[in-house]
Amino acid sequence: MAEKIEEVEVVETSAPATEINDDKAVATDKKKFYKQHKSNKRKVCLFCEDKNCKFIDYKDPRLKKFVTEKGKIIPSRQTGTCSRHQRELTVAIKRARNIALLPFSGD
Repeated sequence: MAEKIEEVEVVETSAPATEINDDKAVATDKKKFYKQHKSNKRKVCLFCEDKNCKFIDYKDPRLKKFVTEKGKIIPSRQTGTCSRHQRELTVAIKRARNIALLPFSGD
């Protein structure tokens, strides 16, 4: 009988160890960490940060960042540009397309 009591004590000490392992599994869950980390990140307008930029020029080489491979203009919710600069950006991209500095569609 004394042996059975010792086995019970061993089982009780091993139970908290499994709880710790469960906590580690939850803490290292990549999806939960990524969602929490991503929601805290605020996008900032690149043109608002640059104080020297008074307007968006159609000859600016940065315009390629705002166009997809297919030639579509990337929306402001993805790039983080403010509404004022997004409007200027679309006009600049359309002008660059007409002069053939940017393609209308991807190849």
